[in-house]
Amino acid sequence: MNTKSLRSIILVATLLLCSPALLTAADAPSDAAAISAKLFAALENTDYAAFVAAGDAVFQQKLKPEQFAAVAAQLAPMLKAGHEVTYLGELQQKGFRVTLWKLSFKQGGDDLLATLSLKDGKVGGFWIR
Repeated sequence: MNTKSLRSIILVATLLLCSPALLTAADAPSDAAAISAKLFAALENTDYAAFVAAGDAVFQQKLKPEQFAAVAAQLAPMLKAGHEVTYLGELQQKGFRVTLWKLSFKQGGDDLLATLSLKDGKVGGFWIR
């Protein structure tokens, strides 16, 4: 193996080893972090009014209290038992800034993926998968 090939292999290995650290070093935008924290707290406390408070008119109109209650009934006990929310990244979709969040539960079980869609400081969507 010649020196040029060895340098190329070392460079690629270094980039591969360092890139996960660079990807996880991103900080969540402060506005999105604050809003997502409020939304998770509203789910934990089964507080529909707090959940829709930061939403745009369409979000507030489309999300019915019954829909919220059904989701909160499933998630509130797990959230109350302890959870961690980790910022994963951001996308631009259809005029919205979409932030991605990993939701992990202290009691174990599957992690969930949450997406928060923001436009002009208002929530246009919040989905948990």
